[in-house]
Amino acid sequence: MKAHRHILPHTLAALAALALDARADIIVPGANGSDGVLNITENTVIDLSLAATGVWNTNTAASSPNFGRGTYDPAKWAVVFKYSSISISQGATVTFKNHPSRAPVVWLVSGNAVIDGTVNLNGEEWKIAPLHAEPGPGGFRGGQGNYGPNVNSAAGFGVGGGGMGVRGNYAGIQAIIPAYGNPSNLQLIGGSGGGGSGWVNPDKNGGGAGGGAILVASAKTIQVNGGIVADGGAGRGRNYLYDANQSGAGSGGAIRLIADIIQGRGLVRASGGESEGATGPGGTGRIRVERVTHIDLNPGVIAFSPDPSVVTLQAGDTALLWPRSEDPKVRITGVGNKPLTSDPRAGFGAFGPDVALALTNRVYVTVETQNVEPESQVIVRLTPRANGSFVEATATLLTSTNNARQWIAQLQVAPGYSAVQARVIRP
Repeated sequence: MKAHRHILPHTLAALAALALDARADIIVPGANGSDGVLNITENTVIDLSLAATGVWNTNTAASSPNFGRGTYDPAKWAVVFKYSSISISQGATVTFKNHPSRAPVVWLVSGNAVIDGTVNLNGEEWKIAPLHAEPGPGGFRGGQGNYGPNVNSAAGFGVGGGGMGVRGNYAGIQAIIPAYGNPSNLQLIGGSGGGGSGWVNPDKNGGGAGGGAILVASAKTIQVNGGIVADGGAGRGRNYLYDANQSGAGSGGAIRLIADIIQGRGLVRASGGESEGATGPGGTGRIRVERVTHIDLNPGVIAFSPDPSVVTLQAGDTALLWPRSEDPKVRITGVGNKPLTSDPRAGFGAFGPDVALALTNRVYVTVETQNVEPESQVIVRLTPRANGSFVEATATLLTSTNNARQWIAQLQVAPGYSAVQARVIRP
């Protein structure tokens, strides 16, 4: 493995600006360069856990100890950096150490973003139990493999997490695990994990983790001659069909690019992880491109995988970074008879439980939605850390007040840590 170092962008040299035609750049809210210049010349790890918690568009003075470290906004569930410019040299790779919330990354750039190297948000490949494969920022962990006689394998995490031995999904077409999210990548969210090794005499192989999620928004040019990758992590497969010890691969993550000009001859990819045998690769992720101008450069153009959703902007447009107030929203408000914090972590003991319950076989989960039709389906998923696959239940509508609605679902639960998530399927 290559050595990495932790750096802060304010220690780096300035990026030479590209010559651009005189035109009205798009407006990127918050892109004021208050995190300085990001200039990467060698393999580098950006530690997202160093971000200060606050409002996403808070500006940090150059004299502040937190300058260049970004801001974690729990309400947006994102770690936001506001760079004046970005340069990633050929041969250099940027990777990330996750924030404890595993929130996605947002780069707001007032100048140009030139990526000749690689921005890597890939999920980790399968791990031996009791470890979980760690996702790229914004993604979800792989399921745990078998750890002993009384600690069996479990499903992957995320709303598209695969059951035991099953690949995770995001935007792919799969019979077992449905797709989630939307082509706009609003809300920005990454890929789901694959399940740990299968049901019959399972081994210790865990599932691959989901690819991460990133938004790069530049008021001027995004040039990709290298790569931006958010692939799912590989599962542990075999060369023959129906192997009970195979584990599922993670799904691809999400990449969203917004700029006045998007050009280059590199790669932008959010593919599912690989796994031999019956499980197959993880589901594909989602790519969104929003730009005024796309310039083809010889000898090639940017290669996207999967094909992106493309929106044409007008010069001078203001980029839409976050879901609007009138957009649908969903959040879990309580588990059992206890309220949930506004920033749950599902730390599985690393930070203590978000909610601790007395021993029980079933639990009620309360959910709040906004701007969601009463005919919608609100589906709650509970995924244990060990000993089994996920369970799901469709919530019942309790109350409605204007556009706010409360729902409740009852799920079967086993002792130990579990993660709970909710999704909405609108009519």
